[in-house]
Amino acid sequence: MSNGRAVNGFLLDITGVLYNSIYKSDGVAIAKSAEAVDFLYQHSKVKFLSNAKGNSNRNVARRLQRLGINVREEDVITPAPVVAQYCRENKLRPHLFVRDDVLEYFDGIDTSSPNCVVMGEVEEGFSFDRINRAFRILIDMPKPLLITMGNGKFFQRVDGPCIDVGAFAAALKFSTNCEVLNIGKPSRFYFEQGMNALGMKPEEIVMVGDDLMSDVGGAQACGMRGIQVRTGKWRPDFEKMPVTPDLTADCLYDAVKLIADNGFRL
Repeated sequence: MSNGRAVNGFLLDITGVLYNSIYKSDGVAIAKSAEAVDFLYQHSKVKFLSNAKGNSNRNVARRLQRLGINVREEDVITPAPVVAQYCRENKLRPHLFVRDDVLEYFDGIDTSSPNCVVMGEVEEGFSFDRINRAFRILIDMPKPLLITMGNGKFFQRVDGPCIDVGAFAAALKFSTNCEVLNIGKPSRFYFEQGMNALGMKPEEIVMVGDDLMSDVGGAQACGMRGIQVRTGKWRPDFEKMPVTPDLTADCLYDAVKLIADNGFRL
């Protein structure tokens, strides 16, 4: 790697890049991710753009801090507060299919007589009764709208891959013919939250993630460069898919070191 364009800012995924998730636990930090974050805070600009659905930005930051990864709460971007603001601006009355930890973002929003469903729960709060309730609300709407916090097919925990919100959204779309609005990666609207937080143009930014389609492909579609790390949900068959990363590295630390050693160019 030589020459290339300047890299002035980094957007980092969280799960699968900084740490590996364990059900009902803080998880396990990925080797040298803490060192990489510290280095970026000292030598560049960095924000953390995640599809994490179940926790507030405050609790995401606290979890990482407990793992020794010194992420600041104000640098964390997750879908829930963005979705809540979208509902306010568009006068939507959501039926909330979300985890209790993010309900604070929806304080003050009218949830009576819902005209949309917001879905962001796929783990301990998920049940047939809850998804069937969402189905019944959607199927009775004249113009059913489902807003999802991300659109992933699966996410990775230490105990193995887990079905993600995108698969359940597809089931609801199949059964109700609803419109699905994804507020999370890989949507341009969500990536723009990260660009705006950095205060940079897309061509100045690199996105580092473990999801080839949502992280890398989504970033590239917005004009950023996308870096694939071989941690988290990465699988060898990603290399056969129709998205080509601008760089592939074994982990976040290696990706950051390669770019820094090249004078912050890629």
